Amino acid sequence: MSQHPGEPHAGEMSGRLNRLRAGVLGANDGIVSTAGLVVGVAGASASTGAILTAGVAGLVAGAVSMALGEYVSVSSQRDTERALLAKERTELAEMPAQELDELTALYEAKGLSAATARLVAEELTAADAFAAHADVELRIDPEALANPWHAAGASAAAFTVGSLLPLIAILLPPAGARVPVTFVVVVLALALTGAVSARLGSAGVGRAMARLVGGGALAMAITYGIGQAVGVATG
Repeated sequence: MSQHPGEPHAGEMSGRLNRLRAGVLGANDGIVSTAGLVVGVAGASASTGAILTAGVAGLVAGAVSMALGEYVSVSSQRDTERALLAKERTELAEMPAQELDELTALYEAKGLSAATARLVAEELTAADAFAAHADVELRIDPEALANPWHAAGASAAAFTVGSLLPLIAILLPPAGARVPVTFVVVVLALALTGAVSARLGSAGVGRAMARLVGGGALAMAITYGIGQAVGVATG
């Protein structure tokens, strides 16, 4: 998104906050999914090798899945934006007068008088018609289109960081303390990510923390119960 008059660096700041929020949510996904996986395996087996194998496999699979999903999503968005920009270039070349009228109308809709809107539209068109339409009409910055490779890498990295926390927490303690220690570590981590995501989104901190902590605790309880049931059935 491009910045608008009177809001210097607003678009850049918004983009940074969105990327940070996406990173926090990606880390949260890694925490919950890997915690549920390793706690479930720990419920079925005390084997460190089995827990490590399951945890690493879940980390890699999850990171790849997150990266692929983000790559496809951002690529589709980028293709759409490029198509809109190409269409706008064509219209400016073929219908300059109509495009000037359109730009004038857009500024009138923002609250400018007809005369002022026309003057602004004419001056911006003379300076860079394409940039003016991309900004006001499409709300796209042609020089700052999202990079799918960057998005995929950031998503995979965030998921990996989140996954490492429960994986380390369950491997370091003695066998008898693995699940309780992991549970505490994960709950604290989810409370932190909930607070950060709420702050970034200007939402209620308590409610966001309660949702994440409650959901993560429930996921671990369910997978641990399933793991114990499977362990007893196969033991």
